[in-house]
Amino acid sequence: MEMPVLVLNANFEPLNICDIHRALGLLLSQKAYLVENGRGVIKTVSTTYPLPSVIRLHRMVRRPRPVLKLTRREVFRRDNYTCQYCGKHTGELTIDHVIPRHLGGKHVWENVVTACPACNHRKGGRTLSEANMHLLQIPKEPPSSAMYVFGKNLLNNNDWTPYLIGW
Repeated sequence: MEMPVLVLNANFEPLNICDIHRALGLLLSQKAYLVENGRGVIKTVSTTYPLPSVIRLHRMVRRPRPVLKLTRREVFRRDNYTCQYCGKHTGELTIDHVIPRHLGGKHVWENVVTACPACNHRKGGRTLSEANMHLLQIPKEPPSSAMYVFGKNLLNNNDWTPYLIGW
């Protein structure tokens, strides 16, 4: 009952992800249609219900375009869990401000990168030129496309791909 279910708007735009319990509630209250059933069924005494993988709402829901929040997890994900100075792929990453905050650097997507503890210590509170260091990639805000936002769940849900590609 904890498996994720992709919720689509009436025009097949990906809205969010919910659990099977919530998806079954939407289906039984006739607020959504079953689009994909790749998980089998739930059997009760009198009825059998499909376990949805993708559902679509009956009515169109208006919502603003999603904006990714600047969090540690999203910075690590954007940088592919790799130090942006030496390229080391490790589980002990830190967040580094390219232009240090005490020098006027802001806490924005374009100024934060992942760094291993050694590179972060080596750079310290200096700028890149002062520390004689270079970035592997220029930091930028990740796309707010459906494929990026919901793509982390694609490993276990391959049937979602057709619904995420166009958005």
